[in-house]
Order: sequence, then C-alpha cells, then structure tokens
Amino acid sequence: MTQPMHDETHGGALGTRLNWLRAAVLGANDGIVSTAGLVVGVAGATSDRGALLTAGLAGLLAGSMSMAVGEYVSVSTQRDSERAALAVEKRELREQPQEELEELTGLLQARGLSREVAREAALQLTERDALRAHASVELGINPDELANPWHAAWASFLAFTVGALLPLLAIVLPPDGLRLPVTVGSVLAALSLTGWASARLGAARPGRALTRNMLGGALAMGITYAAGALLGATAT
Repeated sequence: MTQPMHDETHGGALGTRLNWLRAAVLGANDGIVSTAGLVVGVAGATSDRGALLTAGLAGLLAGSMSMAVGEYVSVSTQRDSERAALAVEKRELREQPQEELEELTGLLQARGLSREVAREAALQLTERDALRAHASVELGINPDELANPWHAAWASFLAFTVGALLPLLAIVLPPDGLRLPVTVGSVLAALSLTGWASARLGAARPGRALTRNMLGGALAMGITYAAGALLGATAT
C-alpha cells in the first residue's frame, strides 16, 4: 500500500516564513508608494533630472533607514519580552514544579484533551523538556527561534530599497516628456503585484486588495504632484 507523502511545511516554520514574506511585500509596497509620491511631487515643481535624482535618492535612503531602525527597535522589544517571559517561566518551574505541572495539564485540557490524557501528556512533556513545553503551550514561544532584530532590520531595509528603486529609475531614466506616464504606469503595475501578493499571503480575495493598493498609490501621486505643481508655480 502506498504511503501518503507529506512534504509540505507545517507549524511554526510555515507561520514564520509567511510573516517574513508578508513583511517583505509590505516593505516593498511602502518603498514604492512613498518614493513615487516624493519624486512625482518634485516632478510637479521641476523637470530637472538632477533634482529628481537627488530627491529620489534622499527619499530612498531616509525611508529604508527609517524602516530598518523601526523594525530593529520593535523586534528588539519583542525579543526582550520573550526572554523575560522565559525567565519567569524558568523560575516558576524551579520554585513550584507541581503547580506548573497542573497548569500545563489545564492548558492541554482546554485544547480538547480529556483530564487523563492531558495529565499524561503534561507529565511526558515535562520529563522531556519542561521549559520548552510551557514556552510552546503557555506562551506560544519557541526558545530556539526568538525574534532576531537584525534579520528584521535588514529585511525591511532591503524590501523598502527594492520597492523604492522602481519609481526612482522610472522618473530619471526616460526622456522628459515620458517621465510621468512611465512612472505612474510602472508604479500602478507594481502596486497591483504587491496588492495581489499580500492578498494571497493573507488567504484573501485579491481583487479588493489590488484595487485598494492601486487607488491609494494613485491618490498619493496625484496629491503630491498637485502640491509640487502649486509650489513650483508659486516659486516662479
């Protein structure tokens, strides 16, 4: 009899991978929208290629660094909280092992196990690795996979940079008369892709997310272009 194959990823590894992919898509989306709004706004005030390049590079660097620092601080705080929770759990296991065993039994019972089965499972898990058992069942933490702030910072920096490069190149490479159409078209196409990807990663229908993404990007470019054109006219 042929045994079924189970090659797909399960559990926390899949959840972690999806979270990283979702963060990368959102970071790239932020890079696209913020940089597109910036360069299109400047294009409303001037057609000078040097000014557009300077503004775009400044926006790319500022945005990517801001994303990286924000992610580093956020994930560092999360990691500190995880470490603190593990330290508390470790102390409780040392000082009151029976109470912790009873707590683990209750948590397993709340997941649908009978009292007898939950007690036996709690005993076996405690004998194997009590801290790991409580971290997983009670805290939802894998002690071997605590959040890494450097990974998060670099991922956000790279995702934003990749997204920001598209509108930057689109506004400076084409000739003067084609800059805005090429930029708007390429940005909307990229936003349709990130909208579809974010919807797929969230197991949602892509149509609504794609429409929201494109409308948001178009609105951002429209407002900044109008502001740039107004400021450019006022300056002259």
